[in-house]
Amino acid sequence: MKTKELDLAYKLRHALDESSNDLPKNICERLASARNLALSHKKAESTAAVLVPHVALAGHPAPSTHKRFSWIARMGMAVPLAVLFFGLMGIYQFEQRQQIIESAAIDAAVLSDDLPISAYLDSGFNAFLAKAED
Repeated sequence: MKTKELDLAYKLRHALDESSNDLPKNICERLASARNLALSHKKAESTAAVLVPHVALAGHPAPSTHKRFSWIARMGMAVPLAVLFFGLMGIYQFEQRQQIIESAAIDAAVLSDDLPISAYLDSGFNAFLAKAED
């Protein structure tokens, strides 16, 4: 597709170049002044600074600093993942400890109660507790 467009552009340029010799002098001067005006505008546009927005993501450095700080880019992904991992492990350990403390508190309450342990194993006692709650 690209080669067809280039061939067409070359053919059009060649046809325009050949037919430009047959144009009257005043039209040639007007075309030349229009061309110079267009070129001056094009030069002014190309010399103006163009700011391109760049999206910066965590762990991905700017394109100009990619090779210079490549180890920082690798650490930019490793450090947050390590913090996340150790944070989740800390939460898990805390929850496990809380569960053990709660189980120990229940065991201590059962063992320090006035009822004998065999009362808790009796099925009739469970029925008594169910009626007492209602």
